[in-house]
Parts: sequence; structure tokens; C-alpha cells
Amino acid sequence: MNKIGFDNEKYLKLQSENISKRIKQFSGKLYLEFGGKLFDDFHASRVLPGFMPNSKMQMLLEIKDKIEIIIAINSQAIQNSKVREDLGITYDQDVLRLIDSFRSYGLYVGSVCLTQYNNQPLAKVFEKKLQKQGISTYHHYPINNYPNDVDNIVSENGLGKNDYIKTTRPLVVVTAPGPGSGKMATCISQLYHDNKNGIKSGYAKFETFPIWSLPLKHPLNLAYEAATIDLDDVNMIDPFYLEAYGKTAVNYNRDIEIFPVLDKMFIKIYGHSIYKSPTDMGVNMIGECISDDEVCKEASKQEIIRRYYKLMYQYIKDEASDVQVNKMELLMSSNNILTSDRRCVLPCLEKANKTHAPAAAIELNDGTIITGKTSSLLGATSSMLINTLKHLAGIDDKIDLLPPTIIEPISKLKIDDLGCKNPRLHIQEVLIALSISAITNPLADLALKQIQHLKNCQVHSSVILAYTDLSTLKRLGINVTTEPVYENNSLFHN
Repeated sequence: MNKIGFDNEKYLKLQSENISKRIKQFSGKLYLEFGGKLFDDFHASRVLPGFMPNSKMQMLLEIKDKIEIIIAINSQAIQNSKVREDLGITYDQDVLRLIDSFRSYGLYVGSVCLTQYNNQPLAKVFEKKLQKQGISTYHHYPINNYPNDVDNIVSENGLGKNDYIKTTRPLVVVTAPGPGSGKMATCISQLYHDNKNGIKSGYAKFETFPIWSLPLKHPLNLAYEAATIDLDDVNMIDPFYLEAYGKTAVNYNRDIEIFPVLDKMFIKIYGHSIYKSPTDMGVNMIGECISDDEVCKEASKQEIIRRYYKLMYQYIKDEASDVQVNKMELLMSSNNILTSDRRCVLPCLEKANKTHAPAAAIELNDGTIITGKTSSLLGATSSMLINTLKHLAGIDDKIDLLPPTIIEPISKLKIDDLGCKNPRLHIQEVLIALSISAITNPLADLALKQIQHLKNCQVHSSVILAYTDLSTLKRLGINVTTEPVYENNSLFHN
């Protein structure tokens, strides 16, 4: 049974209360820049056991009548068809997905802001699509020497050129499909225009990580560095917070670097500084809701190892640099984190060495390790899955849940009629075969009923998995890592 290290109910209560408190500090109008994922935050749920992936969304629902959402998207990202790697869809498609998702929760999406707008053809096409659906759109334009020339930025030639986004609710959540979308600039622009119209609105940030109240080298903060290694984010002690309060707080380099400029903007807009440090801008209460620090530390170390394997996979695909790999290796070595600390790694590699073929291992939620080897009809992960379901169902390991008489016709179909080169069954094909067998085979039916127990289990493969196997394991809620090695020496891998 997985241990819990985070009090989710306390978080929902404290976080909504803290945001409401911040709204009141600014005459009842607050622009909240929302970094990270508003829903499906699986990174947070992995490093904070007990944190529900949709906790931030549930927290917003506590005060949803006060909320209006602006989605910012960089017009150049639309023109360049920029893709979200985790979802495999373009930024403009993700805006549509986000709108649908917010609406499904009953949240009000007020508008979409096209930032860095310069009449990009594809941005104009996208805008028309939004307008046909009744969605209000606004333009924010490039500003010379942003963010350094404060006098020019906070003027009619700078922020004054931007469209003033009409909002009606006290909390305006500004979110985006990904980094570089212009969330902060959108908020600052609104402050400028609100101030011109006699509205003393405020600005705050919601960043889940790093957790400001924890030590700089706490594994939770290190896991954030590992997760954002491609962004060159570095956790730092906030010098402005230390100077103002004589206490340490953790923030990341981009916020610390931009704070002097933001502070000048605030002074130019308001006539005075509204925050003493970048940490003061945040409203995150996650650090207050950790119920078992040791559990979260261990979960974070495991996440760092998973991130390492992901980075090494990207590296051999030429999607990560030597610098990023060196940074990750230094992060791990300086904090005594080894790949062997992931309990399914060594059994997997030992099985592969023993069989001289690809192998896989799974760590169940009770700590049990089960392996799988490659056979003529089953891939290693498929074999591992069958062995696991038999173990969970209490079925004798010697019993064939899927005898050759069932597997061979499927394998023959793949080779003879579908043009596949690999005769072995993938995980999805195994599950379909088990489902059909379950109609007449009670043991197959019993095995299938164990699938629910696979969620949050850990799997390691001695070779890079086929996309179909990797995606199926992820859909089952399993955390997967692989050695950065292809099964064969082919130049093309799909």
C-alpha cells in the first residue's frame, strides 16, 4: 500500500482561503498568473503522495463564482505550429482543449489573448475560428526592449498599445498551453489599463514548484529542477526575501532575475512597490500541507530517477543536449541518488543478462517484484503483465492463461495479413485476447479483474519500448522507465 505524505483536504481549504485573502488586498480584483498544469498534474501527485492530480482545479471550484479565465497564447507559436510534447498537439489545438476542459468543470472562460500579435496568417485563422464559436479575442503586441526598458513598457507606446481585456469577476486566472505564452505580460498589461480606468487591481503568481518554504536542496525542489532541466530553471535562495525578512525562501532564477524589472513596473503603475520579493508574489500553500516529509522525500527521489531515464531516452533521440545530461548526472551524484534506488531496475537488468534478451520488471504497490522475459510469442512487458495478473489473482504460475492455441493465430495474422515484422503480442493485444478468453475461461476473467491494482506501480524495461506498449502502460496508470537502448541496431525506430 502506497504511503501518504500530503493532506489534500487541508490543501483545498488553505489554498482557496489564501487566494481569497489576496483578492481582498487589492480592492477586490486580482490577476493570478497560473504556472504549471491546472489539472492532470501527475508530477505533483507523484512527488506528493496524497496530492490528487486535479487538486488545483478542485481548489478553484471552491471559489468558481469569483473566477474568470483568460488563456494567453503566443501568436508566433501558432504560426510555427508549436507542439506540446506531452500531448502531441499544437498550442492552438490545446487552447481549444483547455476551453472545453474548463467548461466541463463549470468554469467561465472569458477570452483568449493572442500575445506577440503581428498579423501572423495562422494566428488570424485561429482567431476567426474562436470568434465563430463566440469566444472573445484580444491582441497584445510586441514591445521594444521588453522587459528591460520600463519607461517605454509602462507607457502608451508600450502596454498602452495592447487591447484592454474586459473582465467581470474579481479573480482573473491567466493560464496558457505552455511556457513562453506571455502570461505575466498579459497580467501586467491589465494592471496598466485597470489603473488608467481607476481600478486598483493586483497581481499574484501560482507556481506549484519550487516550494518556497522548504530547503533549497529538499528532494521536492530537486525533483522540480529535474523536471525542468530543458528550461534551464535553477532553484535559488530569494535574496530579496532574505533582505526584507531575514529569512530564507526558495524561488527559481527566472522570477528572481525579472523581479527588479517587475518592481519598477509596479512602482510606475501604482506609485509604490506592492511586493518586497518575488516569493511574496506567490500564493502557493503546498508546503503547509505536507503530512509526512520522509514519504515525500523518497517519492521525489524516485521521480528524479524517472526523469533521468526520460532524459537519457531523449538524448539518444538527439532531443536533449550534453549540457542537460551533465546537469542531471550532477544533480543525482551530488545528492547520492542512484538508478538502482529504483527497485525494479536491477531485477530487470539481471533477467535480461540471464536470458540474453529484452526483459522487464514491475514493482507492485506492496513492494513485490515480478519480472517478464521475451519469448517467441510474447514481448517482455506482455510476459511481465501476464505474470503480474496471475500473481495478483493467486493463479498458479504454471497455468497458461493464454496458451499458444490462442496466441499463435493472432501472431500469424500480424505477420501474414497486417505486414508486421514482430510476431510477439503487445500489451494491448494481450489484454484483448484475455478479454475474449474471459468469456469461457474463469481464470482469465479473474486475472482481468486485477488490472485496477496496477495503478501507481513501477515498471522498468531493459530496452526502449514500442510506442503502443508504452502508451498502454501509461493508460493503466503505471510509471515506466527504460534503459536508453534500442532492441536492435536498426537506424529507423517507430
